[in-house]
Amino acid sequence: MKLLAKFNLILMALFGAGSVLIAITARQFLMRNARSQVVQQAELMIESARSTRQYTANELAPLLQELPEHKTRFLPETIPFYAATVTFDYLRKKYPDYSYKEAALNPSNLRDRAVDWEADLINYFRDHVGPKELVGEREASTGRMLYIARPIAAEQACLECHSQPAEAPPAIVQTYGSVNGFGWKPNETVAAQIVSVPMAVPMQIANQAFRSLIIYLVAGFCILVAAIDAAMLLLVIRPVRKLSQMADRISTGDMSVPELPVHGNDEISGLTASFNRMFVSLQKAFRLLNG
Repeated sequence: MKLLAKFNLILMALFGAGSVLIAITARQFLMRNARSQVVQQAELMIESARSTRQYTANELAPLLQELPEHKTRFLPETIPFYAATVTFDYLRKKYPDYSYKEAALNPSNLRDRAVDWEADLINYFRDHVGPKELVGEREASTGRMLYIARPIAAEQACLECHSQPAEAPPAIVQTYGSVNGFGWKPNETVAAQIVSVPMAVPMQIANQAFRSLIIYLVAGFCILVAAIDAAMLLLVIRPVRKLSQMADRISTGDMSVPELPVHGNDEISGLTASFNRMFVSLQKAFRLLNG
């Protein structure tokens, strides 16, 4: 095997090992960064919904409760749950893959009843007092989704409508009936705010960036190998080849070989100069023997 081929094999092995390490590290970084972006989006959306709830409870509900019709019929606009959900529904008209739900185990409005995976989150909060937020991923019909869930506890204001049917405002019982949405206890975790955000777009961007990185690495390696091979050929392989050819002719008795030119003062030039001196000494010895 030629010297240049051996050198290329060593270089490819080193580059291959380095590229695998870089690729693994880069992919992990890109995926973590993409997931972090999704989490930030979800955090922003759940905080926006929380702000809507606070605005409704502190600003809007007191005004609506002063209206005469509030005493004769139920106004859902006074309920923070309703306000946050309806506001988010306007956002979903442009971003249908995003979802927000205040899922409850026993809601008045059956639209808010928790499905299986949402009920699991609520029960987790009920069984574990410490965690105030859960971040996870799940498969949906639209693809991989990241969710953020926060527990909702029954406050005193909630119990005015959700303790017992006899104690609830008649308008609520008239609207939703006396079966669902009652029996809540003080400070009991009864629901969870859950925001779901699609991961497809950030992950596609991360995968595209990873593919671009691999392409750049391969292209850079090819350029690097070509440049090193050219340098090796000009600075090492060609001078050594000339020395080899000259030594081969001398070994067959051809003393008419011209001396090789010496350029520079590197190791190859030093070797060439030493070879020329040896060749001159050999020529003199050869002439003496034949003289």
